[in-house]
Amino acid sequence: MKKLKMRLTGFLAFALLSVSILSYGISGSAFAATDPNPALTISSDLDTYSNGSTISISGTIADYDSGKGLTFIVTSPDNNIVTIGQITPNSDGTFEKTSIAGGPLWKLAGDYKIEFHYGATSSEITINYVGGSQVITEPEPEPEPEPEPEPEPEPEPEPEPEPEPEPEPEPEPEPEPQCGAGTELVNGVCQVVATQEPEGNGGGCLIATAAYGTELAPQVQFLREVRDNTVMSTSSGMAFMTGFNQLYYSFSPTIADWERENPMFQQSVRAFITPMVSTLSIMTLADSGSEIEVLGLGISVIALNLGMYIAAPALIGFKVHQHFKSRK
Repeated sequence: MKKLKMRLTGFLAFALLSVSILSYGISGSAFAATDPNPALTISSDLDTYSNGSTISISGTIADYDSGKGLTFIVTSPDNNIVTIGQITPNSDGTFEKTSIAGGPLWKLAGDYKIEFHYGATSSEITINYVGGSQVITEPEPEPEPEPEPEPEPEPEPEPEPEPEPEPEPEPEPEPEPQCGAGTELVNGVCQVVATQEPEGNGGGCLIATAAYGTELAPQVQFLREVRDNTVMSTSSGMAFMTGFNQLYYSFSPTIADWERENPMFQQSVRAFITPMVSTLSIMTLADSGSEIEVLGLGISVIALNLGMYIAAPALIGFKVHQHFKSRK
């Protein structure tokens, strides 16, 4: 009887140890971040990313209206906007967004909030960014097997030489088409090069992209070059862009949607912003990294646009009012 109790006690201890090990293995598993909002479900492949890791986020819009953009915003632990942009979901409402963790605005390690907005519906998830130095390792190429020596063929009798036929004139090759900027030659046809806005630079200019129809337009490329190569090269420029992004991206996704839905409104916005884009060419006179030149020319551009868009219309309106008043 005593031996039976000892065996029973040992079996129970073994069973408790097995259950503890299994439960520890289950609780230690890592799950991806998700938001089960039925109207706008989103999820990420992981919940922790290091510098240079690929972030993959997918989701589904329940009541999707084809042609309307989906806005995403990435916010750092100190509540600064890291990047913002728009993507177009598939016809069935599904979408997928991939980006790279790291960049000038990924300064802090911690929890980064990723929000998706579709009209009045929104969802958000939180991922953990651990930072670190980016290390890219390339796999070593596998050694090619040495070819086995082929057996030497037996010599065949030499055939009698046949008269060589006269060579036919080769047709002149048709010249390949010259593709413009932002396109590449694929199977003899110029196709648009698919580009992805680099993360960490504050996102794209949504209003200008919608106004000119594509982010490959020369005006949009010019705005991006002034922002990245001139303004963002100084600490004062980065501070200005941080405050500007907070204001600009609070209304630009809505205006971009209006432009895509109304071609007349799109043409009006294009005509309105074209003079402003032209004045920004002044910023190209500043040396990259020069705080004084970037700050001085930036103030000049702002003053020029205030005079062109506010002071000049106000003066014209005042003159017209005085003219009609004097005729009475």
